[in-house]
Amino acid sequence: MKRQTIAVTTFALAALASGAALAQDMGASIKGEKEKCYGVSMAGKNDCAAGPGTTCAGTSKADYQGNAWKYVAKGTCTTMKTPKGTAGSLTEVKAKP
Repeated sequence: MKRQTIAVTTFALAALASGAALAQDMGASIKGEKEKCYGVSMAGKNDCAAGPGTTCAGTSKADYQGNAWKYVAKGTCTTMKTPKGTAGSLTEVKAKP
């Protein structure tokens, strides 16, 4: 029984290590081919950063929220237009008072 437990534990640890390495590689490829684009996501569909009172991905409160971003294909952000007529931004768009 001990050998079987050791084998299962070893297999599980190897799988975790492989998963961590794969996740790291995927993060690198996202950053190389994508860019953060502010003001283009729909409410609750942002990839991260949605201002005070939010935790991160999927927490934006309004469509096209200026402080919430979504990953888009590199080089396309500033050419995107929302139905409101505003373009995507590579930096956070501050709300007008």
